[in-house]
Amino acid sequence: MAVPPAVRHPYGAHEVGVIVVQTVVLVLDDHPLLRRPQTLRQKSGRQSDRAQRNHRRLQAVAAQLVSHSRAAGEPHAQAAEEGLDRITFEQGDAQIHPLPTFAFDVAISRFGVMFFDDPVAAFSNIGRALRLGGQLAFVCMADPTRSEWVPMFGTARAYLPLPAEEPATADGPGMFSLADPSVIHRILDAAGFDKVRTEPVETVSDFGRDAHDAADHLLGSGPGQHLVKLLDSASSVDSADRPSSTDSVRAAFTVALAAHEQPAGVHLRTSAWLVTATRR
Repeated sequence: MAVPPAVRHPYGAHEVGVIVVQTVVLVLDDHPLLRRPQTLRQKSGRQSDRAQRNHRRLQAVAAQLVSHSRAAGEPHAQAAEEGLDRITFEQGDAQIHPLPTFAFDVAISRFGVMFFDDPVAAFSNIGRALRLGGQLAFVCMADPTRSEWVPMFGTARAYLPLPAEEPATADGPGMFSLADPSVIHRILDAAGFDKVRTEPVETVSDFGRDAHDAADHLLGSGPGQHLVKLLDSASSVDSADRPSSTDSVRAAFTVALAAHEQPAGVHLRTSAWLVTATRR
């Protein structure tokens, strides 16, 4: 499935087209879908009057599943600007949040379901909120070796005075916890879903005008800030002459990204899975 290039995203991820065909939608996301309410519109390439009317009638609960620093009122304000007056924003843990039973036709998420401590419990809870035959659709990261931006963090780390990174565990929450389709199938089957499909999607995303701009982009991501914190913790010398951890990480990213500079900017491939399933 070819997905066109999209706006910049904290992880270089793409906008996934969402075609709303039911009337009640549960949005499970802590990513730009909540920051961009217009992505709930029909995105089949035809922004017709009918699509506009459909998205105005859309009833949805946009559930922010983890807390973050963004102002609590911001999603509400943006939804109001878009005229989406039938959206309710809730914040909670999808594993235990008291979602209404049999209340939704569709649950959708973009990169918001990889971080559950107990994914079976989370998807079971989401499934109970869906009507029988309700649809689940989400996007999650695929094998990290298939995404060109992922190695940038390891390459940058090699330029920093940090110890070797510990090997990642094979299970547990994380950006790539659902990278293996067999894991997705096992979790969703245990959570009460069938007709599970995993479809590969890839896109080339715009990371910046040049290596310096792209370095700022990666620096602002979660993994980028993690490197800054690691460097702060590892630094034993507190001197005015020493570059700040932020500047050091930015410089390391700039070196790592230099080989990807092109006249049109820095563009890197992202690989993901588009997962769909039906509540049984």
